[in-house]
Amino acid sequence: MTKQEKVDFVIDTLNDIYPEIPIPLDHKDPYTLLIAVLLSAQSTDVKVNEITPLLFEVADNPYKMVKLSVEEIREIIKPVGLSPMKSKGIHGLSKILIEKYNGRVPEDMEALEELPAVGHKTASVVVSQAFNIPAFPVDTHIHRLMYRWNLSNGKNVNQTEKDAKRLFPKELWNKLHLQIIWYGRQYSPARGWDLDKDVITKTIGRKSVINEYLKKKKK
Repeated sequence: MTKQEKVDFVIDTLNDIYPEIPIPLDHKDPYTLLIAVLLSAQSTDVKVNEITPLLFEVADNPYKMVKLSVEEIREIIKPVGLSPMKSKGIHGLSKILIEKYNGRVPEDMEALEELPAVGHKTASVVVSQAFNIPAFPVDTHIHRLMYRWNLSNGKNVNQTEKDAKRLFPKELWNKLHLQIIWYGRQYSPARGWDLDKDVITKTIGRKSVINEYLKKKKK
């Protein structure tokens, strides 16, 4: 298979499995999405979706959020981990949104990345899911699968993002990055991986990855 044929195979297979894509993090607007994505760093979406209703019941916009102290925010979000940094970030970015953007979340990647505790991946998720601007946020699942599928060298997430953007059509980025995340969770996880269920890797996977898998299975 040529690289283009592999890319087409990935797109077709993911469209067959996920014609409709559920959004992983519960939210109702750009602000609640921004907070949910920020909280999801080094945590699970399931855990974040348990905590955000408790936080948003008290403060679901920047004006209400700044009325809470950093300690009060931290107390609510503690179960998601990294709460000292995240609570400061949430309070700080809410203040900036009020002062600079009339309480609205900017649609611009650079403006988002300037906010406290907001990195490139968080900004990418917000522009793609809240504003439908093409972006390709790379999480651990996408990074792992792009390497397994021999579509990126696995060097770092920046390289994976560059390769994904180069290989996949821009109009598919927003849908595709979510499809790959769901596929990674369900069929190609880091642990407990069953190659027989992972049709994409089985068909186009990197030979060294498949050989390593088979070697471990024999032991």
